[in-house]
Amino acid sequence: MSVKYIPVQWNRNKWLYDGVLIAAAGLYLWVFVTLVPPALDHERAITGQIHNARAFGTCAFLMLTVILCIGPLARLDDRFLPLLYNRRHFGVLTCFVALTHLGFILDWYYAFSPTPKLEGLLTANTAFGQVLGFPFEALGIFALIVLLVMAATSHDFWLKFLTPRLWKRLHWLIYPAYAAVVGHVALGALQDQTHPALAIMTVGSAALVGWLHVAAAVKARHEPRPEAWVPVCEARELRDGFARIVDLGGGERVAVFREGRLLSAISNACAHQNGPLGEGRVVDGCVTCPWHGFQYRLHDGRSPEPFTEKVPTYNLRLDGLTVMVDRHANPPGTAVPPVPLPEEIP
Repeated sequence: MSVKYIPVQWNRNKWLYDGVLIAAAGLYLWVFVTLVPPALDHERAITGQIHNARAFGTCAFLMLTVILCIGPLARLDDRFLPLLYNRRHFGVLTCFVALTHLGFILDWYYAFSPTPKLEGLLTANTAFGQVLGFPFEALGIFALIVLLVMAATSHDFWLKFLTPRLWKRLHWLIYPAYAAVVGHVALGALQDQTHPALAIMTVGSAALVGWLHVAAAVKARHEPRPEAWVPVCEARELRDGFARIVDLGGGERVAVFREGRLLSAISNACAHQNGPLGEGRVVDGCVTCPWHGFQYRLHDGRSPEPFTEKVPTYNLRLDGLTVMVDRHANPPGTAVPPVPLPEEIP
């Protein structure tokens, strides 16, 4: 633990997540570069470098599509939640793929330009007042800037420095960026295509993103309002020094701990890297996260001084011998009186 900034520590899940991402992107690029050329028709012949640029461009577009599908999929089905936890890594890799696409374009079209490459890219077409012939390059540059900003601020340092509310609002820019990418492809590469594959991919991807978001919104609107109190277990089932983890729905989990003859509940997600606090042990009133050793007091969810991390707490009550938890979390660091065990519980 550190008083202020704690660097991200890697674990097996992150390595596996990133390994699968890189392998999938590499496989797509290999297939596009080596197998796709005979299947595509162009109005004008293209060079190998332009084909490579389109390989990286379509890869970035599909990766961005998957990124925007993960959120609603996780709301529709909890089994997609593991994809959501490290989605920021997905965004950073997408940014690098998009930058490679830009590199191929600049090196081919503007390598011998008397003006700087980026200046030539932005000034070659300034017909902003028309639809056909609109400078689609500007749309791509806008989307790339958004990806760069999001990649640069994806680290937990920025989440803490900017505050979660501002950080989340900043990352809403992904939606106008995606719309810009769709326009970039529609007004750019699609104008030179006679084969329908790219058009089908573009329209289908945009439609899929829109449909999933609508479906997730409809599901959330029609879900029955959950009961405020959720049963945990019988009080005698809780082991001293350990927790029972309860799924509250919507990706929220609470860890209900027993320490001696007192019961307390805090969020199961560590404030550092969402480690499972409920799998940690209680020592001297503090639970230690099994991932990176962060500690939190059970009665208020705060790290012991001089550390400043804190997690949400939850209210508990007993319904006979059944432990009940309020599904509405208290603000992080809120002190909650522990609930004593009944006398008949040893």
